[in-house]
Amino acid sequence: MTQHKSGFVNIVGNPNVGKSTLMNLLVGEKLSIITSKAQTTRHRIMGIVNTEDMQIVYSDTPGVLRPNYKLQETMLNFSESALDDADVLVYVTDVVETIDKNDFFLKKVAKVTSPVLLVINKIDLSNQKELEQKVAGWHEILPQAEIIPLSATNKFNIDYLKKRIETLIPESPPYFEKDAMTDRPARFFITEIIREKILLYYQKEIPYSVEVAVELFEESKELIHIKALIIVERDSQKGIIIGEQGKALKKVGSMARKDIEKFFDKKIFLEMFVKVEKDWRNRDNLLKSFGYKLE
Repeated sequence: MTQHKSGFVNIVGNPNVGKSTLMNLLVGEKLSIITSKAQTTRHRIMGIVNTEDMQIVYSDTPGVLRPNYKLQETMLNFSESALDDADVLVYVTDVVETIDKNDFFLKKVAKVTSPVLLVINKIDLSNQKELEQKVAGWHEILPQAEIIPLSATNKFNIDYLKKRIETLIPESPPYFEKDAMTDRPARFFITEIIREKILLYYQKEIPYSVEVAVELFEESKELIHIKALIIVERDSQKGIIIGEQGKALKKVGSMARKDIEKFFDKKIFLEMFVKVEKDWRNRDNLLKSFGYKLE
């Protein structure tokens, strides 16, 4: 009889290298929001893949950065905690970024004792010679890592990465119920979908000053009624989010509702309100209430 395998596969790396795109491909579901803006992922998000004799718990993490305020400190905490409990660590870089970017984090990756798969993403933007130089440079910095070049957007070499992960997962009973897809409640994905639309719709610093909370989630047979609160730091930001005659907020609400309906496969009645909480990104009580873990 084959033994059951289970393990945590944690995906880490700098902002905008394609971690969330890779996570969604590995899980086969859209769990992590994806935009071209840095710091899109703020939490550690788990996606669970189950087969009869295996359970792989994938974990997407925020892009590594030197923190400027408390929210970013908590984001770095999520990334650093992923180094400690990984059965397999997937460090994602790409052909564009410099090899020594955020070397303070790389020094910690170098000390990881579990298997490390170093993914060089976006190879479709490179050529053979440049790629060979990248591989040689990474071999010097992380000699213990197995290097896997791929293109997440073109889905090139994804199957090979999956197979390598499966071979490295240790024998263990499952950590979650076998029908579980994620460790996050439904409300979390509502806030993430709304935040994704805000990231896509508004420019400059607005998306980074925004947090989303679900105040009401009422499900009936035909419909889910959701009340969501968009929190901003300043009155001027509130005005921008709402827009002239509420047009901007309506547009974002309409975009979010369509994706939430797809996620739940049910009709959604979505109400959104905007509230100012001055300097929320530095306030412990608010960060905790939004699910950020403080040291």
